[in-house]
Amino acid sequence: MAILEQIQKNDFGTVIRVTVQDLQANGSTLVLDVSAATTAQFILRKPSGAKLTKTTSFTTDGTDGNIEYTTIAGDMSESGDWKLQVYLIFPTGSWRTDIGSFNVCDNL
Repeated sequence: MAILEQIQKNDFGTVIRVTVQDLQANGSTLVLDVSAATTAQFILRKPSGAKLTKTTSFTTDGTDGNIEYTTIAGDMSESGDWKLQVYLIFPTGSWRTDIGSFNVCDNL
């Protein structure tokens, strides 16, 4: 799951957007319609191991699989390799995606 190329430490107002995909038996992927999700969250793991859970919103209406979160002050407080996993709850069950990663870079 590609998230972002990079974010600078202490940035805020940065949109983190993910397209949720479903892996098929033949190895291909399909965009997952997440519009029926009652909960959609990003679970972020900082380089130190601390976790943040952030409620996401649909980029459009969720049928395109796109969900996003806009960072606030204090979110990107550590530089290094971050991990991200999407957690979804639907009326029929709950699922987590594969874990993706992105880099938060130091400033001068």
